[in-house]
Amino acid sequence: MDLDSQIDLLLRNTQDDRLTVSAMGTIAPLLKAIAEQLQHHQYYVLKTLEQGWLMTTLSNSNQPDSQKTVVYAYPTLKDAAASQASSKDPQVMALPVPIIHLLFQLLAMKPVDSLIFYEQSGQAAEALEITRQDLELLVQSQLQSVSPPVLPSDLA
Repeated sequence: MDLDSQIDLLLRNTQDDRLTVSAMGTIAPLLKAIAEQLQHHQYYVLKTLEQGWLMTTLSNSNQPDSQKTVVYAYPTLKDAAASQASSKDPQVMALPVPIIHLLFQLLAMKPVDSLIFYEQSGQAAEALEITRQDLELLVQSQLQSVSPPVLPSDLA
């Protein structure tokens, strides 16, 4: 599914909430621009049987108190199935997720700090990280650039 179709699908799935549709329409070009920098239109994400993303907590060996929670996105089903988490747990399955949906969901997944995208099949050493914090900042900037500032009612 191409990126424009993914955006259309996301908009159709949020039609009940006018505010979300409006915001999505505003940030859609930003999500598309980010998605265009990645090599695939869909990635395989490991999910539990309850359909929750499989999250991994990473620690920095130089800074043991520094941790982050990530979700891995694989370019192929074969790569996802070969991952350590998938091979260890029969309750985990790899499902394809459109890239626009991954980026949009990252905004709402507060426990997740980053998405790690593996771009080349079989090359786990090369990955691209998109942090939720960076994505939130870009989205806020995009929303502020099109919305007039809200002035206090007692401004006089």
